[in-house]
Formats: sequence, structure tokens, C-alpha cells
Amino acid sequence: MNIKYILGTIIAIPLLPLLYFQGRRIKKRVPRLPVATGETGLCSSSSENTLRMLTIGESTIAGVGVKTHQEGLTGVLANELATGLNIKVDWKVYAKSGITAKRVNDNIINLIEEKHIDLIVIGLGGNDAFELNTPRKWKKDVRQLINNIKVKFKEVTIVFINMPPIKEFPAFTSLIQFTIGNLAEILGEELKRVVKDFESVYYCSSRVGYKDLIKRFNLTLEASDFYCDGVHPSKVTYQYWAKDVACFMIHSKGITKKLI
Repeated sequence: MNIKYILGTIIAIPLLPLLYFQGRRIKKRVPRLPVATGETGLCSSSSENTLRMLTIGESTIAGVGVKTHQEGLTGVLANELATGLNIKVDWKVYAKSGITAKRVNDNIINLIEEKHIDLIVIGLGGNDAFELNTPRKWKKDVRQLINNIKVKFKEVTIVFINMPPIKEFPAFTSLIQFTIGNLAEILGEELKRVVKDFESVYYCSSRVGYKDLIKRFNLTLEASDFYCDGVHPSKVTYQYWAKDVACFMIHSKGITKKLI
């Protein structure tokens, strides 16, 4: 059992009524934004080789906060991989706001029509934290997800992207930032352990809060530039978050060896 989770639960239990009412107020205040349009795309390069990529996950993968997936994490990531690896990238998005790892297993995997895929990028964890799912349930659901994908695509490479930086969400109260943010970090630690049990499965574990992105990319931006509504990423955030994930893939010999 995760000691951090046990201690966090002991602290959080008396605060659950307050968390509930604060959460309801935030939900009413934050506007419900649409997902991005344009679920498929092709990034060209001088190479004749094509990387077939799917992205799967919650609102960040669904592109909430931008108009099209070209501007979102998937489109920018595909462009970065096409340039960095000198390869064509044929991509498609399977995502839905509010979805958890279990719901991906139940509602999305069977919808995938493609027969041959080289890379699957997964963005999950935020909603599992919001729903207070335990590390044990999270690990079980993630393992099942990986196994289901591996049955469908035996040779595919799977990359889980960074956990959302909930502790920095401007729309959240300090109490929700602390409790839900800590749980998200705990789920990230568990994910890091889970992927080690599988071949060709990776987790990009670097932090992607605005402070981290400003430092890594030497940006002259304000905190407000990174959120479209106080919760979901802005176009700027998607751009640099995708660059960060692409950098992780391109500089990982284990990944690039399988992709090119």
C-alpha cells in the first residue's frame, strides 16, 4: 500500500464535505468548453516511411482549449516527431472529456478501427484523481488497458504522457490543489512502476506545470498564458507540452529504435 496515499487519505477524509462544495462551485464557474475538431491528420517529411500514431485519453488529448487538433497536443506532437525523426506521421485521436482509465477500457478500445498502429500515446490520470480513485484501482485499470491494447496491437509502442499539473490550476482552491494534486502525483508514481512490467511501454514523467515549462524552454510568459479557463491548457501549453513529450521520445533510444 502506498504510504503517501494512506497519510493523504487520513488528512482528506474530514475535509470531504468542504471538497465537495468547493468542487461544485468550481464546476458551475468554469465554462464547459468543446473538444477540438479534426480528429485525423498527416504530417509530411522527405522520408517515405510513415509512423502510424493514435492518441487516447481525457480532455487534454481531446484538445479542450483549442479549436482544432492541429493546435492541440496531438497535432503539435505529430509535427515534432515528423521533424525530429524525419518521418511521415499519420495520426488519429480517440479521446473524451471526463474519461478515466476504466472508461477507456470499456468505451474506447473497442471503437478503434485501425488494424496496424506503430505508436499509441495515452493521456490519463486527471479524472482518476478527481474521482478519488485509489492507487490500487488505478494500477489495475492501467494494467488492463495496456493488456487490451497489446492484444489488439501486439508490436505497438505505448507512451503515457505526463500527469496534469493539478496543483497549479488557477480555478481550483488551495485545498483542492493540495488534495487532488497530491493524489495525481501519487498516481503518476504508481504509473512509473506499472510500465516497468511491460515491454515497449513508457511513461514521460517530467513535470509540465507552467513553472517547469517556462524554465525548460526559457519562456517569457505569465501563468495566465498557460490556461484557457483556469483548468484546461491553452494553445501555448499544448505547444510546449507536446514539444516536451516529443523530446522524451526522440531522445529515448528504446522508443526511436522501434519507431524508425
